[in-house]
Amino acid sequence: MTSTLPNTVTRLLIANRGEIARRVIRTARHMGIQTVAVYSDADRDALHVHEADTAVGLGGSLSADSYLRIDKLLAAAQASGADAVHPGYGFLSENAEFAQAVIGAGLTWVGPPPAAIHALGSKSAAKALAMAHGVPCLPGYFGTDQSDATFTAQAEQLGLPLMVKAVAGGGGRGMRLVTDMAQLLPALHSARSEALAGFGNGDLLMERALLRPRHIEVQIMADAHGHCIHLGERDCSVQRRHQKIIEESPSPAVNPALREQLGQAAIALAQSAGYVGAGTVEFLLDETQANKPFYLMEMNTRLQVEHPVTEMLTGLDLVEWQLRIARGEALPLAQADVRLQGHAIEVRLCAEDAHFTPQTGTVQAFAAPAGLRFDHALHLGAVVTPHYDAMLGKLIAHAPTRQEAIARLSAGLNQTTVLGLPTNRAFLAACLAHPVFRAGEALIPFLAEQADALRQSLQATGDAPSVAALAVLYASHAPAAALPCPFQRPVRMGLDDGVLSLRLQEMGQGKVRLETGDAIHEAQIHEAHIHEAHIQRSGDLQHITLNGCLWQARVLACPGAVKRWHVQLQGPQCVELWLSDQSHSAPSTGASAQAAQALRAPFNGKLIALHVQEGQQVQQGDAVLVIESMKLEHILCAPRDALVHSISASVGQQVSPGQLLVQWKDAA
Repeated sequence: MTSTLPNTVTRLLIANRGEIARRVIRTARHMGIQTVAVYSDADRDALHVHEADTAVGLGGSLSADSYLRIDKLLAAAQASGADAVHPGYGFLSENAEFAQAVIGAGLTWVGPPPAAIHALGSKSAAKALAMAHGVPCLPGYFGTDQSDATFTAQAEQLGLPLMVKAVAGGGGRGMRLVTDMAQLLPALHSARSEALAGFGNGDLLMERALLRPRHIEVQIMADAHGHCIHLGERDCSVQRRHQKIIEESPSPAVNPALREQLGQAAIALAQSAGYVGAGTVEFLLDETQANKPFYLMEMNTRLQVEHPVTEMLTGLDLVEWQLRIARGEALPLAQADVRLQGHAIEVRLCAEDAHFTPQTGTVQAFAAPAGLRFDHALHLGAVVTPHYDAMLGKLIAHAPTRQEAIARLSAGLNQTTVLGLPTNRAFLAACLAHPVFRAGEALIPFLAEQADALRQSLQATGDAPSVAALAVLYASHAPAAALPCPFQRPVRMGLDDGVLSLRLQEMGQGKVRLETGDAIHEAQIHEAHIHEAHIQRSGDLQHITLNGCLWQARVLACPGAVKRWHVQLQGPQCVELWLSDQSHSAPSTGASAQAAQALRAPFNGKLIALHVQEGQQVQQGDAVLVIESMKLEHILCAPRDALVHSISASVGQQVSPGQLLVQWKDAA
């Protein structure tokens, strides 16, 4: 897109996967443009493959063997007769070499010019350009000398706290906060390794860190005729691991005057690089000072994950704008014509547990909510692999006011069902309900400060474990097949991180008697009340009345060597529980007993570093090994003081959940 002459966009190859590929297909179809999907071996049955007009296999399962292979993508374009390429986000979307290769092959590149990507894709280069054009930046080191010695010397000059960042890429990868000089070298090495694995570039920068800022970003659009406008800001301050999970617009902290300042700074940076297309300029906003200064973080030279927030607020289709700009058309609106209406909020539904650890598995039950925009690639039987990002989809609510948008999004989350693997659905709902978020006061440290309390609020309490147990027993014991048993039999169920000890008596004719601690529940698994428990079935829902309270339960039996159930409860408490049958397992003190003897892989991934050897003594909290999963590095630490008895895995090996990695023995 280096010329103002019209370009051809009649058959569009989407060099991406999942929900963003589906999103681009939807707009292209509306515009009468044929679409070409590409897919890895792992994505052979993905929705975007079936929804495109044509699909071309890339082979391989890893990103490096498929979606990051420029040669394979260009070959797919040639084989399919595509005349244009949309990169989506992630993968090669900010790769200037890919953009140039697309243009060099005679295809239309739906994105900014390669020179602009090169100038702005590196955070160091972008900051140099910004400072030359009056865009405020935090003091830091952005040089080419990447030696530890130079970073150490610069850190001593800059002072603490500091943030180490990868110069390439985004998504929170390659970022480390340094509050003590002893943390600097480990932070440099870890960030460099993660950046090299994620972006193929291990270069870093370092700048003074703001400890309590907001993350504010500005959406810009520019055409090849010299016009550039902004479409308002998005507040992306609610983050875990430096990755956004809630985005909203307008920001509770931005008034019209500040919005104009942010917008003009974003436009100045984009125009200084000759930018064309959709882009996002990200800032840190410091509310600790009366004048609310803001500082450039970086510019993303692509469409953002959270672009639907702006679409809902403006009523515009940003993908359509991208395609029209790529064809050489001028922007359809001037700055004065942009209207921001109401309030929009987006949450990212991810396959992860309560501690933000990515999870894999198969979607075995799925129901989308009514009344919300839901951009996703989910379907019954969809397999979530360790090869790609953990995000499953995005739910977006739009309403006249912020509080109404929160209410709609909360209701939609409660109507959403994804069973078969852990998700952050309930955690997101708890975030939206938190008084700090509802007051519009959530800053970047929000989750660091509130995550433990949010997790605690999601723990099953009161009657919830009993209701879950009744639901599982009903789902796994058809009444017609239930045999009368004159004596009680012990049932032990693993409940999340603990054990729920039960005693069950099947009394025949659909009746069961369940003892949980001091409580006794008698349930009729037909249509009549027996004491305080009553269970009815309506489709895949169970309606359970216990102690006068009504609950709705969905139960999914998960395949595996150990009987395991995923239970979603709504009622006095809205929670998700994982239960496993431990009736025939030897009693233990729970997960802590196993942790005391061995370190096991918590998820699928690749073992990329091992910091201990057999016979070595470790202390609780010492780093033992590093697993790379879903493009992030996860450090596993020693759960107690111990000696390393044996190591059962090696660097470079793929590991799976529950796999034995290290065995401990008591220190002498």
